Amino acid sequence: MGIIEKVSGPLVVAKDMLGSSMYDVVKVGKDSLVGEIIQLNGEKAVIQVYEDTTGMGPGEAVESTGVPLSVELGPGILSNIYDGIQRPLEVIRSKSGAFIEKGIVADPIDKKKKWKFVPEKGMKAGSIVKEGEIIGYVQETELIKHYIMVPYGISGRIKSIKQGSFTVDDSVAKVDLKNKVFDIKMSQVRPVRKASKFKTKFRSDEPLVTGQRIIDTLFPVAKGGTAGVPGPFGAGKTVIQHQLAKYADSDIVVYVGCGERGNEMTEILTEFPELKDPRSGRPLMERTVLIANTSNMPVAAREASIYTGITIAEYFRDMGYSVAIMADSTSRWAEAMREISSRLEEMPGEEGYPAYLPKRLAEYYERGGKVESLSGKIGSVTIVGAVSPPGGDLSEPVSQGTLRVVKAFWSLDAALASSRHFPSINWLSSYSLYLDSLAGWYDKNVDKEFMAARKECMQILQREAELKDIVQLVGAEALPDHERLVLEVGRMIRENFLRQSAFDEVDAYTSLKKQSFMLRSMLNFSRKAEEALKSGATTDRISKMAVVAQIARMKEVKETDVDRYEKKIAEDINRELGAIVAEYKESEKG
Repeated sequence: MGIIEKVSGPLVVAKDMLGSSMYDVVKVGKDSLVGEIIQLNGEKAVIQVYEDTTGMGPGEAVESTGVPLSVELGPGILSNIYDGIQRPLEVIRSKSGAFIEKGIVADPIDKKKKWKFVPEKGMKAGSIVKEGEIIGYVQETELIKHYIMVPYGISGRIKSIKQGSFTVDDSVAKVDLKNKVFDIKMSQVRPVRKASKFKTKFRSDEPLVTGQRIIDTLFPVAKGGTAGVPGPFGAGKTVIQHQLAKYADSDIVVYVGCGERGNEMTEILTEFPELKDPRSGRPLMERTVLIANTSNMPVAAREASIYTGITIAEYFRDMGYSVAIMADSTSRWAEAMREISSRLEEMPGEEGYPAYLPKRLAEYYERGGKVESLSGKIGSVTIVGAVSPPGGDLSEPVSQGTLRVVKAFWSLDAALASSRHFPSINWLSSYSLYLDSLAGWYDKNVDKEFMAARKECMQILQREAELKDIVQLVGAEALPDHERLVLEVGRMIRENFLRQSAFDEVDAYTSLKKQSFMLRSMLNFSRKAEEALKSGATTDRISKMAVVAQIARMKEVKETDVDRYEKKIAEDINRELGAIVAEYKESEKG
């Protein structure tokens, strides 16, 4: 039992802490606030407290639990809303009302609810099991089977296994190891700061399909990959992450609101329970876990929320699921580290951030990946981290640290957002390093010409940007027709392909099949129009064709009508351009 010696905001210094270990969870003060040891100096311990320390003072007691900061994992996690240290907010609200009381305790998982446990085929008395192996499952929601795995550190021969309805604390199997019997429950505990174990990590060759055209076509992220979303205030970071959470083809979604404004988190907490899964029609919350840690909550808990989220994601990955975790935002997490570091009087790095910031960012993103778990199943964790650089300055440390480790970079542009262009991803400053590894998948599952079309699209957009600089100097009328055509096609791609409405029922999500159709149609128009120019047509005449309006309406076409609409557009392009060329030739004769 230690004694508080000093309190500095979320940081507490306690003496008489001999026997404690780094990262042990402690109960601090008369209210038993949750804290974690982050520094040891002889018999003194420096503790970061995850709750408000107002009113706490020297002389109060500190008690170490002897275990690191951990999360409890088992049936009942899905559909839940937690704070940064995995306290269920709905349960807390029922106990304390709208505001979280100091020291309030609540079980992360309902300990009274019974779940129907079904053993895996072949699992019986006498079977040999190892840590991480699946012994059975619970149908947690209509969408997700929750597999029960042997906890870490336990291997041996099954002495008994039962089928039936049990609470998460009931024993469903007994494992005998060297004459010592271990009870296997449906819940287990994992430390959050240590990455979960796996057998092998693979290079992912399958994209995370999001339904957002600029992402899937131009800057895809692989399942098990990492992506950074930097952008200034109001550029649409949260909107993009909401869209990914709703529409990405992951089995499980973990959304971490780390230090975000309360009104944004309120929108998520009220909107998500009402959303329908576009694939199954079931409530989206049946495969979602929300972690809410708003900007007015204690700053130290921001760091914990990121680790809590990634540990839950790894748990479902080990069951063989594809998991997407959205962290909004890692900048607030880094700011929390900066505040704790300054109170520890550590030597500051660039802009006051601790020198170990790049290391922490790399360790976090490294926990993503596609792996073969200890159970033998293949699962993945895809990490999408939002970055909020002050003033949109991407040269600041958090953005640069993120750039070094992520392989997909979606740079948000405030100018695009202010012009109502969403998603406001700047196609000239964004990139994806997954294109080569995903090319084979696109060839096999979408279209063999898809990657070539993507390359041609990017070339047009880059050439359009160059020509727009010239236009500002000399005007569009000074350009030759073939360059004015590039401007027209570039505008068509920007406004009709890259711009996407999150509020339109049809346009909010676009399948890869439809994305390919839209891109093919626009590029077909570009090539045919180029040929018509050589035959004497003019850009002014081409831009007034009726088919240009039809191309603009492609985003409104339902998935079931794609093939018919593509055929019609191709026919109309040929017919209208043919008529324009014929008119020109006729006038030449005259």
